[in-house]
Amino acid sequence: MGVTESAIIALSGGVDSSVAALLTRDAGLKCVGVTMKLFDNEDMAGGARGDRACCSLKDADDAARVCGVLGIPFYVFDFTEDFRREVMERFAGGYAAGRTPNPCIDCNRYIKYDRLYRRAMGMGFDRVVTGHYARIGRAPGTGRWLLKRAVDETKDQSYVLYGLTQNQLAHTAFPLGDMRKNEVRDLAEANGFVNARKRDSQDICFAPDGRYARFIENFSGREWPPGNFVDADGKVLGRHEGIIRYTIGQRKGLGRAFGRPMYVAAIRPETNEVVLGADAELWKREARVGDVNLISAPRLDKPVRVTAKIRYNQQDSPAVAEQVGPDEIRLTFDEPQRAVTRGQAAVLYDGDTVVGGGAIL
Repeated sequence: MGVTESAIIALSGGVDSSVAALLTRDAGLKCVGVTMKLFDNEDMAGGARGDRACCSLKDADDAARVCGVLGIPFYVFDFTEDFRREVMERFAGGYAAGRTPNPCIDCNRYIKYDRLYRRAMGMGFDRVVTGHYARIGRAPGTGRWLLKRAVDETKDQSYVLYGLTQNQLAHTAFPLGDMRKNEVRDLAEANGFVNARKRDSQDICFAPDGRYARFIENFSGREWPPGNFVDADGKVLGRHEGIIRYTIGQRKGLGRAFGRPMYVAAIRPETNEVVLGADAELWKREARVGDVNLISAPRLDKPVRVTAKIRYNQQDSPAVAEQVGPDEIRLTFDEPQRAVTRGQAAVLYDGDTVVGGGAIL
């Protein structure tokens, strides 16, 4: 008889990871469910958690109950120090530097597919399983592992997974990649899962009320002083309440009227200025992308046609990608893109296949 493969399933307490665990167990793998403890309450922004944030005690309880139904062991791994260093500090530091980081990408890259992945491999498990909506394949010519969009385009999460390496893809499974959300919920309900109709988490777990500035000030122990709103020529238009309260393209929440629609066009931490402009000033055709991780090829030897997304909830747009350094790509879009934002991810696609991605510089 062959040796049974084993898997650690990352369980958030939600329906997706629970069904991923069910499918993995039913595929005959030896399974262990794991919930990751990521932060302490004192690190949160404060206020009510709300019902759309992940990683609560209720979520851990739901995950444990699902493991009970499935008859598989359940453990909690404490990654609070790793999460604080790799996700929270990057988030707070990004806003302080005038960027708009995506903490879900950092959590996947540095926690799930680094810290948890290394723990799983060190314990002798064959793979890490998550409830992400994405697919993994192999390139027929080169044998490279590929990351692909999910069948359910409305739930596709390939954008936040662009940081996966070849080794990680080789030992990762996404059982939900070929399923649609309604099928996942129906399967959970048929198996008596307590979270079958649980709402999806959408808020950032450590700032569940959406008040990012409050979290950053609480986390860092400092306040960001007011400064000037200026136009592109440096003319003072008014006063802002601290640069961490703004992001590129923002119109609402500026705190005053300007007689015409005005948007955040740039953030200058070095002078504590927020640049405002008309909507026309937000559109750009080029973006520099750094900290690049390529998946479908080891490097781009020549300019290639791709489609690219510069934020999660966006349709990708045609562009040309050219590697201009060992860790940098220049993206030139066919049509100007609105609010290209430092710190956000640019993810490149060839059809359904993720070419790679990086952070907008």
